[in-house]
Amino acid sequence: MTDGAVRLGYPAAAAVFAIGMAGTTLPTPLYALYQQQIGFSELMVTVVFAVYAVAVITALLVAGNYSDAVGRKPVLLAAMGFSAASACCFLLESGLPLLFAGRLLSGFAAGLLSGAATAAVIELAGPGKKARAGFAATAANMGGLGCGPLLSGLLAQYAPWPLMLAFWVHLGLVAVASVITWLLPETVENPERWPPLTPQGVSVPPEVKGVFVPSSVAAFAGFALLGLFTAVAPTFAATTLGVHNLAVSGAVVFSVFLASTIGQSLTQKVGARRALPVGCGVLVVGLMLVASSLITQSLALLVLGALFGGTGQGLAFRAALSLVGGAAPALHRGGTISAFFVVAYTGISLPVVGVGAMAMWLGLRGAGLVFAGCVMVVAACAGTYAALRPPTGQ
Repeated sequence: MTDGAVRLGYPAAAAVFAIGMAGTTLPTPLYALYQQQIGFSELMVTVVFAVYAVAVITALLVAGNYSDAVGRKPVLLAAMGFSAASACCFLLESGLPLLFAGRLLSGFAAGLLSGAATAAVIELAGPGKKARAGFAATAANMGGLGCGPLLSGLLAQYAPWPLMLAFWVHLGLVAVASVITWLLPETVENPERWPPLTPQGVSVPPEVKGVFVPSSVAAFAGFALLGLFTAVAPTFAATTLGVHNLAVSGAVVFSVFLASTIGQSLTQKVGARRALPVGCGVLVVGLMLVASSLITQSLALLVLGALFGGTGQGLAFRAALSLVGGAAPALHRGGTISAFFVVAYTGISLPVVGVGAMAMWLGLRGAGLVFAGCVMVVAACAGTYAALRPPTGQ
């Protein structure tokens, strides 16, 4: 691999990562329109969202370590294929079945990207640039997730074909990302040609477990906050706050991911070991603000909660990923990172479905308050543990 290929490689791989992840959140501001068109409850919104998370976890469990054997590029190209197929499902949407299919396929894409793209970005970095590449990987992940609802919200509010145009745009971006992926250098030495899948489950090398536990619990809490904003915040803004502008709803969701990216940019200055407990503390503050917004019905407090919570999530997430990736042996890095994301995406799915179920009895506001309280406890415990027993690693 030449120096020129390396210089081209990691920013290009990060761009591919961002494009793929943006497709997974495109439907977020559109759920209200789907509810009007098809007719389904808030619980069904969270179930549709959870189908995505279940698909992510399935892909991580079944093929999370596959890129360690077959190479990063084939897995990235497969992810682009799933992403394109998901967009096609939404373009052909005529009811819940294709909504479920589209979310399922986008989940497979995200699951493949989470481990393979993160590893590819880090491995394509030249000497002395690993920290910068680590930020590029996590920023591409969170930035891509944030750009999805912003793009679809703007197009749905101010452009024609509100339920279609965003997916046509994404198909074009996926085509560009596929070409970029094809031109990237392969980072896995002597990749095998389509070896059989060897599902690993959630397993990590013994030497990583001391780092993995506090890091993954912190990621669980942070991703739970992201799940709340991605699945429920637009509906809360419309039904409780009276915000019916889809661009504003998309911008509220974008704000939590933007703050996450900012938090990630601060992690290196703070130091990964310190950033993990500090990030958990800021996340708790954000959750308190979200709870306050539910009580007072304040859009300003909701946005503040998104900014504080996202910053805390970003600090803790990048610290956790850096510690886990740094502690993992090279031969098992893709699989270990995938196991980390299994825990994170469990956080983005199960609590949100719980919110949808509780909303049937407690209302959306009451369910949100219970959610905020529970996640605050998890984040506080993870932060306290990490402060008292700092994880070792990079």
